[in-house]
Amino acid sequence: MIQSIVLGIVQGVVEWLPVSSEGILVLIQTQIFGVESLSEAIRLALFLHLGTFLAAFIYFFDEIEHLVKGLFSYKKISKERRAVLNFYIIATLVTAIIGLILKGVIVELEKVFLITGNIIVIIVGLMLLVTAYLQLRKKDMTFREEHEVNAADAVVTGVVQGLAVIPGVSRSGSTTSILLIQRFHEMDALKLSFILSLPVVLGGNIIFNLNSMFFSWEALVAFILSFIFGWITIDALLKFARRVNFGWFVLVFAILVLASLLF
Repeated sequence: MIQSIVLGIVQGVVEWLPVSSEGILVLIQTQIFGVESLSEAIRLALFLHLGTFLAAFIYFFDEIEHLVKGLFSYKKISKERRAVLNFYIIATLVTAIIGLILKGVIVELEKVFLITGNIIVIIVGLMLLVTAYLQLRKKDMTFREEHEVNAADAVVTGVVQGLAVIPGVSRSGSTTSILLIQRFHEMDALKLSFILSLPVVLGGNIIFNLNSMFFSWEALVAFILSFIFGWITIDALLKFARRVNFGWFVLVFAILVLASLLF
């Protein structure tokens, strides 16, 4: 039961941060709790993402409801709403293509992908440092709003999210970072990233966990805790983003991205 409590809390806390929550959960299971099966550790980590999935779904329910309604009345919605809906659709499709391709060969080339993942993290971290520096130096920076997303933004973000299947690469950290680098306002970058995670987490569990899904009280406890702490921390992060200067926010993100190499 201790293992379930620890894993649930860790998932809820780190899911929204620019670190690989899956990597941390697998590390805790194998190094601290002695889980010998790597595939079992990965399946449980993926399952616990459903807890934070539920937290994000409820937190952004109004936005998700508008998006779903927009699918069924696509021609009637505003140009701005259509742009946001197109972003989610295109980014999700690109993610699925990249993710499935990489997932198919990642087992055979795990060491190569681990090195590649570290390189990606370093590049993103350094780009964020440059972005933070420019924003802190210029006080009259202009930021892009959510409705200004376009197809190019969707493709780039989808590719980055797909690369998150590489060990050590954080999905939320990578997608939020790439949106920050493209000068989206921090609140919009976070919201776009968090909502974009929903079809990926749900689809990943259906594809990779459906046939091996199991129920236990320990798993249920971990799931509930990941939901509770996910709800608390997503709200805390968004409040933090509202209160600090954008440049400082990006700087904190950059430091966390580079620090994730230590895990």
